[in-house]
Amino acid sequence: MTGFPAVRPRRLRSTPALRRLVAETTVEPRQLVLPVFVREGIDVPVPIGSMPGVVQHPLDGLRKAAAEAAAAGVGGIMLFGIPAAKDAVGSAGTDPDGILQQGLRAVVEEAGDALVVMSDLCLDEFTDHGHCGVLAADGSVDNDATLVRYAEMAMVQAEAGAHVVAPSGMMDGQVGVIRSALDESGFGNVSVLAYSAKYASAFYGPFREAVDSSLKGDRRAYQQDSANAREALREVRLDLAEGADMVMVKPASAYLDILRAVADESDVPVAAYQVSGEYAMIEAAAANGWIDRDRAVLESLTAIRRAGADFVLTYWATEAAGWLRSAR
Repeated sequence: MTGFPAVRPRRLRSTPALRRLVAETTVEPRQLVLPVFVREGIDVPVPIGSMPGVVQHPLDGLRKAAAEAAAAGVGGIMLFGIPAAKDAVGSAGTDPDGILQQGLRAVVEEAGDALVVMSDLCLDEFTDHGHCGVLAADGSVDNDATLVRYAEMAMVQAEAGAHVVAPSGMMDGQVGVIRSALDESGFGNVSVLAYSAKYASAFYGPFREAVDSSLKGDRRAYQQDSANAREALREVRLDLAEGADMVMVKPASAYLDILRAVADESDVPVAAYQVSGEYAMIEAAAANGWIDRDRAVLESLTAIRRAGADFVLTYWATEAAGWLRSAR
């Protein structure tokens, strides 16, 4: 064949301007959500050893982090609270003056509507056993007793100003119970972001340090098995039927196939959580000089977006947003 090859896809890769013009997937600051940890009883940030660059914030530090995220154009912020005292039922999680509720009020006051203020709705940070719910006499998590606590959490988080509550405990029926509680309490405008496909993953390891986890045992009896894909779609359908406004896949990078399937199934926005272990691996490899840190971060975020995420929870949100804005 004369002039073979006649088809030359490389033409469209030949310059930065061409590559930018034909890029199929983009990452924008508005598509990023910053997870943050606010801890009771501290006056200065406490570094998290397994997550270099991430800290447990005091309230003043949380305000600063929220302001920086808003200034960078980040889309939202997700709060996790770390109380000074824990008990069997996670009382601090439903205390109107608990640290998570204080944090929500501080962020709303600081950032207003410049950020979508989200609140993790789960008991694991507040229980002395570290599980996501109330324990039955045999030590298992009591699904229906836990739903009562989740409804209470939803109301105090909404009262504290959360725009979005995000149930992450993987209890059956959690979305429906929370939606009903919010509607019946006059918080019909508060959205529910359901952790619909949350897997029992080894990639959560550094998060345990971040929230001073008291976990005894594991969460395999309620989080999903990493071997299962159809189950994730079943969970998504159930959450949608119960009124979820958005759904999430967690973790992200090891579950891109699940993310694609959920995005194809869902008629609401889909989130993905780039979890602590994903963050730690890139930071550790970069610290050893094995990879280009900034390129790896952006490549990982692009992959998550390409797989179908409308927005991504990532600990690099503010930093990556700065890079993206400066590249425009």
